[in-house]
Amino acid sequence: MSVQTLTRSGLVAGAMLVAASLAPSPGHSGEMATAIFAGGCFWCVESDFDTIDGVTETVSGYIGGTLENPGYKQVTAGGTGHYEAVKITYDPAKVSYDALLTAFWHSVDPTDAGGQFCDRGESYLTAIFATDAAQLEAAKAAKAEIAKDLGADIATAVLAAPTFYPAEDYHQDYYKKNPIRYKYYRYSCGRNARVEDLWGEKAYTGIRDHTS
Repeated sequence: MSVQTLTRSGLVAGAMLVAASLAPSPGHSGEMATAIFAGGCFWCVESDFDTIDGVTETVSGYIGGTLENPGYKQVTAGGTGHYEAVKITYDPAKVSYDALLTAFWHSVDPTDAGGQFCDRGESYLTAIFATDAAQLEAAKAAKAEIAKDLGADIATAVLAAPTFYPAEDYHQDYYKKNPIRYKYYRYSCGRNARVEDLWGEKAYTGIRDHTS
């Protein structure tokens, strides 16, 4: 398969072999909070958000569909309504939800209504899943600003978060477990190139190292 047409699906079988051998917004200081973003490949979203100070945990999973306890093959085959997404636990004393929204918008192509980069289909669409009313309001306001900034229609959905289902173990921290495969996939899928072309100097705002 050529670099131009490589998708993540071609790496999953190998990843499985390697694997084998919504908290509310805080009311008091010190409490952790949760954000949930769908940004295409959840390996990449995990990798990006793990670099942000104040983020304490990222978990890849599925959200938004009708099937209970979905699996990767079911979701990527389509028809379940689920998105690939990442549940992010963070310390609001160190990083705000608005800052996480900024990082999210500038690490995806929110104008793409068919998927993200080389990954196509409903499971790879972008979305923000708000865990409470304040997040929902903030996300909708941010979406309006992004539309003005880009001068384009924004395909990213802003939704109240339903049940989040963690993905299979081999998907968690994939970029750490399989760094060579991960970097090759990310490069060949064109993620960084498209984000940088779309956002220019604003690309990956708030994310320290989007190449790792």
